[in-house]
Amino acid sequence: MEVGRRTGCHQMPERSFVWHGYQFPVCARCTGVIIGQTVGILTYAVYKMPWNQSSFFLFLMFLDWFLQRMKLLQSTNMRRLITGLLCGYALGQSYITILLKAIQIISNHLGGIL
Repeated sequence: MEVGRRTGCHQMPERSFVWHGYQFPVCARCTGVIIGQTVGILTYAVYKMPWNQSSFFLFLMFLDWFLQRMKLLQSTNMRRLITGLLCGYALGQSYITILLKAIQIISNHLGGIL
């Protein structure tokens, strides 16, 4: 379970998926985030998510977490997975957008110097 600890996941058994008696190394939400980030990064060249849609996906995961944290609504592993996937996808897309913008700024700055 070292992977989960290194990523900051709480690894609670009741919030994790179990497959053939083996508990996933990260919880359902973190599983979704990891898969979503990977898909978001890999699909960036095909589909660039608008910023408002990314923000909405990030908000959905926050809302699920917040409602659970305030004990207003108990989340389920399936809902954690889905909100994690959406948030992770938005994060993966955002990472590429920010990286490309940073490269553009640096390139423009260096172009003026050279």
